[in-house]
Amino acid sequence: MDMSTPALLENYVAGQWVAGGGERTALTDPVTGDTLAFVSSAGLDLDAAFAFARDTAGPALRALSYGERAQRLSQIVATLQANRDDYYAIATANSGTVASDSAVDIDGAIYTLSTYAKLGASLGEAHTLLDGAAVPLAKDASFAVRHVFRPTPGVALFINAFNFPAWGLWEKAAAALLSGVPVIVKPATSTAWLTQRMVADVVAAGILPPGSLSVICGSAAGLLDRIGAFDVVSFTGSADTAATLRAHPAFTERSARINVEADSLNSAILLPDAAPGTAAFDQFVREVAREVTVKSGQKCTAIRRAMVPVEHFDAAATAIAERLPKTIVGNPRNESVKMGSLVSAAQKRAVLDGIAHLQTEAETLYDGNRDAAFVDADAKSACVAPVLLGLREGAAGKRVHDTEVFGPVATLVGYRDVDEAVVLAKRGQGSLVVSLYSNDAVAMRAPALALADAHGRVHAVDPSVAKTQTGHGNVMPQSLHGGPGRAGGGEELGGLRALRFYHVRSAVQGPAALVEALTQDAVELPKS
Repeated sequence: MDMSTPALLENYVAGQWVAGGGERTALTDPVTGDTLAFVSSAGLDLDAAFAFARDTAGPALRALSYGERAQRLSQIVATLQANRDDYYAIATANSGTVASDSAVDIDGAIYTLSTYAKLGASLGEAHTLLDGAAVPLAKDASFAVRHVFRPTPGVALFINAFNFPAWGLWEKAAAALLSGVPVIVKPATSTAWLTQRMVADVVAAGILPPGSLSVICGSAAGLLDRIGAFDVVSFTGSADTAATLRAHPAFTERSARINVEADSLNSAILLPDAAPGTAAFDQFVREVAREVTVKSGQKCTAIRRAMVPVEHFDAAATAIAERLPKTIVGNPRNESVKMGSLVSAAQKRAVLDGIAHLQTEAETLYDGNRDAAFVDADAKSACVAPVLLGLREGAAGKRVHDTEVFGPVATLVGYRDVDEAVVLAKRGQGSLVVSLYSNDAVAMRAPALALADAHGRVHAVDPSVAKTQTGHGNVMPQSLHGGPGRAGGGEELGGLRALRFYHVRSAVQGPAALVEALTQDAVELPKS
């Protein structure tokens, strides 16, 4: 594809492509610094954009059955697969990712859509979802109640983060579109190109009713002002920004719903039985090293704290530090490079500042930046080499349990016993995922349950699943994604559970004949 002439990426709103006016923001290559494209959302008629999505696209989507909407998701999958090579080229240029890291985003998005297409097909030709059986409210059962789910008559606004421009859109849009709710996505500006291109391809294919999928590239100013009582908002980003959003009248006065995925100090815990030389120890070491380097550590689910028994601290530090130098860092266009750059110079500054902040408390076990020799990239690039820090007495730490550095860095944390490991993991104040590593599956039961109330996902690994487990940081559409507390308190995915956010549950009370009639053109919402 031609990237030689930077273009202004248009916005798709109210069923039309519209160029923003005013000042433009440049999208750049984080390795070379070259300008790739420009974006602007200035001058857009946001009132018309939201009204068209609600009043025109919404009813057209909901006129289709769940099965018909699932078929549309399958068609989107085919469209994205047909353009997959272009998406990889955009990701390399705009996100600085090597092919294997681009796959996590692009192929992960396609797989998630495929999963929801299959799940949606199981709902058939229904237009209403049922929640449980009818319950009599009168002794003679003449009067009863049945709970139903109906798609919200509003719009779904997605405000997405920079690290997953493909998956971040489609893991949300799959459930929203299947539910019959039109989508307006505002991708993070720095990596908006891939999102915009994917939307453009789907729009050009004519798969969805006009206005079902809109994209706004540039500033988010004014978007929340248009959110009404029946709209829903899904945000992925920092906890500080989430707090600002939650204070908006859209939520405090109009009671619109918001789902948040925010900061997360995820942990991996090596249980005491997993001593050096055992299979579980080796798996832990591989996973920590992999999570530091995949997408240059720019995953909300990445391992930030790797917890080990103090007696295994030195062995774990040596084993992980030996693996990290094998990851060659630099320009993702060079075939020898295994880890690309961060997404921007600003993000590089934030990561280096964060590392320095942690280094005031933790020792440096490995720092690839000390003698960095980036391949086909200079010091001005957004490249950062892997860093492993260490805190032998984990209970004495503060910053390592409070500060998330969103890059290729993790801290090895020592603990005295399993109870202390659980306490330390929970000092993250709520996380997306915690992983456990042991040679004994049953030994992981107690800590798994103890950690479940503070984590959206508990990922347990023993040697029997070494080759089949899906990975600490990989978000599978069949499992819930989200977490309590600091992680935002939200939930996404989890199979068909994701549809609930885009539906309104109502209790319909009435004569038994009416309650029975509700089952026509309806299907019970499965638990997964």
